[in-house]
Amino acid sequence: MRIIIIGGLSAGPSAAAKARRENESAEILLFEKTADISYATCGIPYALSGVIPSRDKLLVTDVEKLRKRFNIKVHLEEEVLDIDPEARTITTQLATYGYDKLIFTTGARAFVPNIQNLNVADNWATCRNLADFDKISARALVPEVNHITIMGAGLIGIEVAENLRHLGKSVTIIEGGPNILPMWEPKFAGFAANVLKDKGVEIITNTFVKKVNTHKDKITSIELGPEQYIETDFLIMSVGIKPNTEILKSKGAHTLPNGALQVNAYMETSLEGIYAAGDNAGIANLITKEADYMPLGTHSNKGGRAAGFNAGTGKHVVQLNGGYKTAIIKVFDHTLARTGLGPKDLLAAKIPFKRNLTVAGATPEYYPNQKDMIIETYYHAENHQLLGAELFGEFGVDKRVDVLSTAIYAGLKIEDLPQLDLAYAPPYAPAKDPVVVNGFVATNHLLGNYKEMSVEDLRELLLKNSDLQIVDLRTDAERMHDGIPTSLHIPLDELRERMHDLDPARPTVVYCQKGMRGYIGSRILKHHGFDHLYNLAGGMLVWNMFTREHLVPSLTNELAV
Repeated sequence: MRIIIIGGLSAGPSAAAKARRENESAEILLFEKTADISYATCGIPYALSGVIPSRDKLLVTDVEKLRKRFNIKVHLEEEVLDIDPEARTITTQLATYGYDKLIFTTGARAFVPNIQNLNVADNWATCRNLADFDKISARALVPEVNHITIMGAGLIGIEVAENLRHLGKSVTIIEGGPNILPMWEPKFAGFAANVLKDKGVEIITNTFVKKVNTHKDKITSIELGPEQYIETDFLIMSVGIKPNTEILKSKGAHTLPNGALQVNAYMETSLEGIYAAGDNAGIANLITKEADYMPLGTHSNKGGRAAGFNAGTGKHVVQLNGGYKTAIIKVFDHTLARTGLGPKDLLAAKIPFKRNLTVAGATPEYYPNQKDMIIETYYHAENHQLLGAELFGEFGVDKRVDVLSTAIYAGLKIEDLPQLDLAYAPPYAPAKDPVVVNGFVATNHLLGNYKEMSVEDLRELLLKNSDLQIVDLRTDAERMHDGIPTSLHIPLDELRERMHDLDPARPTVVYCQKGMRGYIGSRILKHHGFDHLYNLAGGMLVWNMFTREHLVPSLTNELAV
């Protein structure tokens, strides 16, 4: 049997090694059009700043290991130019090779939009491969380059921005959409934007660049619109990727709208004998049950492994059932994470849902340097199954997002979260873990004991001048610093004595700093006949973080006595 694999990076070598472990007698050929067989694309931003100390550390495996340990015939700098699925052959610039099974792991390439004058400039690069890393290192990380513009605010763009700031560069991010990090809800993306701005990163949104201005072969400025431009010394393009599937698509392979190959759980394409894995292939979304595109290294490695096993054995055994868009990113000293579906995706899929936001300590209050963690969960409105979550904080976010991701895969309900037996010790977690707290609060809502209002909904109601009775339950000292417009200040410990100042017939929103005292206050008012009652989810902390990016322009910060 001869197995041919086209493409290196993560999926290709993973497929080759697995195929060899399952089939010692097969002839396995791996073709890569560049000189680099496998490297960590996601590590490039951190290698730019020296967090990853050298280029060599980005190399995941080497040709000699594949050749000697796994007996793989590696063909570097030999590009596959054509595939004949009926004859089961591939053609390169050197020869034509027959195959019994073909694994297509060609990945994706950086998308470069049509921008006037870009083709005559050389002080720009994408950030997708080692050649890009070498160019950025040589041309941008030099003393004479002071300002660098990053076009695109996805995962790589944000990571590059942080690491360039660590080098002392001035950085501007230009994003075509209304928010950075569009995988996340605008509120959570705004939390990350706040951190970036505090660290000196300029962010420009709702802007599609059509032209750069050049002098000789150098970009000198970027046009943002009529009479608007920014001067820059170097441009890094990170606006998206395009799957490398043109060869198989021309042979009739089924694809997703973006060109990614459609595969089944065994990584088989619609062409007999041809498998695909990595950033050139879609996988199933385990929540919507539809084909989706999730170009992340986790899926590339697992997909390559499944394709290698099934091609090497000729059996349908190992599957990649799919994913649900779990992601995480470091934003200086904070972490932003997500899993499952957010409100935008749930609305598009017409799945009824409820949301629940909590702020809780990632470690106990008595343990030094406690940090808050914000968790918002999304669950089915009817059966309460957990559907998604977004998280933000400085400590322990990675652990909690993986707990919630596992809960989604297991089909747990929101009220199952308090039943999880999670590890507890003061350096790592409080006795009431933030995930458990989120489940407690959601369960209170489901029992009819509690309603919360999101900061998004409160902002909209204030903009509409709705007749809300807003009550600040914080202390006098807290009130001195800030407050929500039009709110009345009644400290929680005075609430019972001053209840006569409130109208139980009016819709009432109570808030504190993070949510707990607001919950207690809402329970007191509920017992005294207040029916249209809500606690502001996340309290003043989340309100301030949210309104910093989403202003309330028609309102002053006038506060009631």
